[in-house]
Amino acid sequence: MRVLVLYDYPPPPGGLATQGDLLYKGLKELGIDAQAVHYSSAQEKEWYYRWYKPDIVVGVGYWGNTPDLVLHAQRYGVLPVPWLVADGYVANYQEILNALPLILVTSQWVKDVYKRDGLHGKNIEVLPVGVDTESFVPRDKSEQKVACVREALGVKPEDIMILTVGGDAASKGAQEVMQALAIIDGKAPKWKYVCKVWPQPRTLQQNLMDLQLATSLGIMNKVIYTTNIVSRNFMPYLLNACDIYAAPSRLEGFGMPQVEAGACGKPVVSIKAMAMLDTLVHGETAFLADIAMEVVIKETTAGEESGWEPGHRIVFQNPHTVDYRASVHDIADYLLTLMQDEKLRRRMGEAGRRRVVENYDYRIVAKRFVQIISEKLGLT
Repeated sequence: MRVLVLYDYPPPPGGLATQGDLLYKGLKELGIDAQAVHYSSAQEKEWYYRWYKPDIVVGVGYWGNTPDLVLHAQRYGVLPVPWLVADGYVANYQEILNALPLILVTSQWVKDVYKRDGLHGKNIEVLPVGVDTESFVPRDKSEQKVACVREALGVKPEDIMILTVGGDAASKGAQEVMQALAIIDGKAPKWKYVCKVWPQPRTLQQNLMDLQLATSLGIMNKVIYTTNIVSRNFMPYLLNACDIYAAPSRLEGFGMPQVEAGACGKPVVSIKAMAMLDTLVHGETAFLADIAMEVVIKETTAGEESGWEPGHRIVFQNPHTVDYRASVHDIADYLLTLMQDEKLRRRMGEAGRRRVVENYDYRIVAKRFVQIISEKLGLT
């Protein structure tokens, strides 16, 4: 079987690029004949179609990438198998996706979103994202590389460090975490809350709003925002620098940082919704806060990015939930419990590590991919 993997290649540190790269790496280690190419590089993809003649083209992205991941391959007679996440609503390409023999999605929640928005779902299989469990391993905070991360962030050895990582922090639930920390500040041990975000115009604007919230809550001196470009080499040490990983995300199709935190032996505080119902086990590897609010819309406007003309109006037959908010009081209770109990943090972290190694190691995901392709498409 020859597999051409489409993703952001060569890979930057982002989630979708890492998702594709670890599948490519896993397939190569299994002895599968695989090649990788950037999903939007029409000329290079055509070059591979002509000389490599792949049996399937696996493209990592979301439904809006259908022209690059599906239609381009079909134009040259090659079978596409998209591996998709969701962004809360599928606005277009339902007919094209329904006609495919196989679609892979990153969680059961993503499958449910696609079915809600017009896909029949009979051709959809869940394939989780892989994690490099040899890089993301538990490390003691006294190790030099880990200790240097805390020192550079201004976190003292005695501080409980809570960490959130994302393109921006608010979408990962940072505002809810800050509200929770303000509630328990007088009862909790010394703490620092670190938000690692990606530098981009949208993030800078969101950071200002987040920091204004921290100021109004009276915890500004304990909240640290770091906006830097970092590589995947740095991320295991950043995760190991924290004591608790907190990400009660507002929208999440898989939640790679939550799973990577588990691989590093860190307890997680998240939300009882979406992909976290697949990846995290409440009370065992994580604490999952209840849903406090669902953001529901009755209509939306799509444009060229969705394959429509600019200003295309879509009215839903039934209102759609496109965003979630976790219970601040649940987050506060769970954070305080973990902050006050080092043994519990260690026990939940160990359980999280076991679960990731057993279910989400990239080699296991690659084997599952090969199994699905064999069962559904008859390719070996």
